[in-house]
Amino acid sequence: MSFQHIQTELNDGIATIILNREPLNVLNIAMMKEINLALDSLKEEKVKLLLFKAKGKAFSAGVDVGEHLGDQVEEMIEVFHGIFRRMDALPAVSVASVQGAALGGGCELALYCDLVLASEKAKFGQPEIQVGVFPPIAALIFPRITSRKKALELILSGEIISAQEALSLGLVNKVVPNETLEEEFEKFCGKFLPMSGLVLALTKKAFQAGLMDNQDQGLKAIEKIYLQDLMQTQDAEEGLKAFLDKRKPVWKEK
Repeated sequence: MSFQHIQTELNDGIATIILNREPLNVLNIAMMKEINLALDSLKEEKVKLLLFKAKGKAFSAGVDVGEHLGDQVEEMIEVFHGIFRRMDALPAVSVASVQGAALGGGCELALYCDLVLASEKAKFGQPEIQVGVFPPIAALIFPRITSRKKALELILSGEIISAQEALSLGLVNKVVPNETLEEEFEKFCGKFLPMSGLVLALTKKAFQAGLMDNQDQGLKAIEKIYLQDLMQTQDAEEGLKAFLDKRKPVWKEK
């Protein structure tokens, strides 16, 4: 499948979506529809990792401001939020590589990923408030990935922060030199490749269940995933037996 605004790759269970609308990778409706099509194409694939990368000097400067106006706004929101609904529907662990500005919708796309690696030149921010709107996805996820008060401050002020500050707030996992970003990204993702893809997916599912406001309900959901999903898999049995046998596990679900 070829696209105008993105590039895609699928190799050995690693799916990559590359934003390719240089120089700033502004997300217009056409581009976001392509991202949705790319995500839809992964439904029947066995994907261990879903990677988001970008060409050019910015990860993404956000959603096209012109498409927030008039009759386009409803379609824009539907298509943009469709990206996150599709990401949620995929069991794969998602990882973003951010080399420059990730602003507005671009910041939301990067930080919605489960894990984020950032260049020291990266910057993050939700400047929507400065043009009279607010960021719906940031309003959803920021209180879940940093402190409530800091999340509200970032959204209300539209402040743009450095990669290092994003790291200190827990918004990103690691900051690396710009010139070694690609190498460090491969190394970072490589930590997860030896694991069972199925067990990674079920662990992510349990982690998300644990975010429920009601801790008892969250624990019950995690217990159900552990006993009814995880412990019924061949990989769970194989991993435990391999440990007892003092050998490396041979996963069925790579």
